[in-house]
Amino acid sequence: MSDQNKLALDFLETCRIRVDTELDRCIDRSSASERLQEAMRYSVLGGGKRIRPALCLAAAKALGQTAEDALAPACAVELIHAYSLIHDDLPAMDDDELRRGRPTTHIAFDEATAILAGDALQALAFGWLAGTTRISESARLMMVQELARASGHLGMVGGQSIDLESVGKTLSLTQLETMHRHKTGALIEASVRMGALTAPTVTETALNSLSAYAKALGLAFQVQDDLLDIEGETEVIGKPQGSDAAREKPTYPALLGVTGAREHLSALLASALDSLGDFGPEADALRAMADYVVARTH
Repeated sequence: MSDQNKLALDFLETCRIRVDTELDRCIDRSSASERLQEAMRYSVLGGGKRIRPALCLAAAKALGQTAEDALAPACAVELIHAYSLIHDDLPAMDDDELRRGRPTTHIAFDEATAILAGDALQALAFGWLAGTTRISESARLMMVQELARASGHLGMVGGQSIDLESVGKTLSLTQLETMHRHKTGALIEASVRMGALTAPTVTETALNSLSAYAKALGLAFQVQDDLLDIEGETEVIGKPQGSDAAREKPTYPALLGVTGAREHLSALLASALDSLGDFGPEADALRAMADYVVARTH
């Protein structure tokens, strides 16, 4: 194992423990509906690498902030991510029955409960972020705006809509990357930017550099996902292998070939790392996370 990979895994594990503890505390067991609460906890606390909250914490660290400073935005991002997975798996969307090696929420419960759980997690994310007292009101407002833009029609939801419209079609590289900058990349970029915004003295230059890093990393994440759909094993990746091809979804390997997709992945990694050129060792967690994203097996 390389030093970078070990750094990434150690950082991810530390973040996962910290974030999972806070998520468990936040999604307590009191709710108007016990079944809804159970579905929310099942969806959020049932595993996951916590890459997005880790990126949020790593960006805060790169600007001299502590994990405690960035914990609320990190958890808010993960709640949005969890909601998006619930809805993506629904029969009307990707119609998946397996997520993280377990039945998807609508299979474990029912379709209506899954929809409501996703809705509830989305509302909880914004309420939690807006209510934290560790971050200034002005920074919280900017974070709420970042998360709303990344989550909605200008970001993740818009990208998912393009994805559904593109089934069975051949997209150009530009069209494919437009889709994934929204569907996958927007929330990754928001994770990094929200972490950076915990620093009261963050400069526009630093924020732009971190945004460039996150944009390249978001695309790299999707390229690796597409490769894993072809080369991964269901037991390892936690969802059916070959599901994208079976649905005739546009992917990087389908457009560029496996070799071309790998070359594109390398170029995106280099771009992400280059964007951190003005940062010193304080950004090593971000560098390690980039290496991890392109080398992960699930």
